[in-house]
Amino acid sequence: MNMTHYMELLAVNQPWNLIFYMVIPVFLAEALVATEFFTVYLKNSHPGNWKKWNKRLGIVLGFYFLGIALQLCVNVIPSIQWRGILDVLAVGSYVSGVIPLMGISFLELGIIAPNKSEDEKMKLHFLLLIAFLIVSHIAMVFGMSDPTLLGWQSNTMEIHHHMK
Repeated sequence: MNMTHYMELLAVNQPWNLIFYMVIPVFLAEALVATEFFTVYLKNSHPGNWKKWNKRLGIVLGFYFLGIALQLCVNVIPSIQWRGILDVLAVGSYVSGVIPLMGISFLELGIIAPNKSEDEKMKLHFLLLIAFLIVSHIAMVFGMSDPTLLGWQSNTMEIHHHMK
């Protein structure tokens, strides 16, 4: 079966790669989205703990994903023999998720937009979160695709069995 390096990364070293590269980041991202919803929903009353958890999750997720991106960029990507454009799009999209996530971390730490109003910060937080969701879904869609769909050809010979 032909698969992108994105899928291969998740499939090898089971269950650890799946946990480190998919389960933990997805859990943190979904928790971030959930706390974001409650923070906005309760904005005019008292978001309290939701806002605190949202801030913590934003910082942790950004730095966790930075670790993933650095590890992949240093130890994996340099040795990849690309399996076509779908492979490049899948891996590139996955790794590029670090940009909006570190933006969220830096926003929460006051490194970027320190003088913006709370509403302006919330808008930027939303935009960065949306950007991450877009690139992560692009990575998933292209990553789960057969790389031969856009012309890549495997160097291995397929064995065809004729059933009678």
